[in-house]
Amino acid sequence: MAATTITTTPSSLGLSEPELRAWRGLLRVYAALTQALSAEMEAAHGLSLSAYEVLMFLAAAPEHRMRMRDLADSVILSRSGLTRLVDRLEADGLLCREACPSDARGAYAKLTAAGAAKLREARTTHLAGVRAHFLDRLSPEDQSALAAAWERVLPSAHAPGPGCG
Repeated sequence: MAATTITTTPSSLGLSEPELRAWRGLLRVYAALTQALSAEMEAAHGLSLSAYEVLMFLAAAPEHRMRMRDLADSVILSRSGLTRLVDRLEADGLLCREACPSDARGAYAKLTAAGAAKLREARTTHLAGVRAHFLDRLSPEDQSALAAAWERVLPSAHAPGPGCG
């Protein structure tokens, strides 16, 4: 059997150097920013960045509650990852679960008064970190260009299914 030579030119890899830099840059920046913001939130408020985002999404939701599956999609966690996080936040009294009247298997997560207070306390730290680590490093033009790029790249939103899931 003859040996096959595999080349690693940009055409065989599928990404040119600028494409690879853009893709890897996105991944590295995301990882570094989320790590820095989460460390600041943990140190100041005992909240991970994911926990803060859960509280933030619940605060913005109608009746301060969301279906668990919608919450998992919003914070980019698996359902099992969200379940573990919600368990911790519930144990800390920052949210509670409510049964879904239309789906016995479904549940809502609902922000508590303590969760709303914790969110208010943590918001200043979070916003200061977003500014220091990201926004202050970009001109208003850069921010607009990135916002436009994210809107083009983000896949079309998928509509939530029926029920409470």
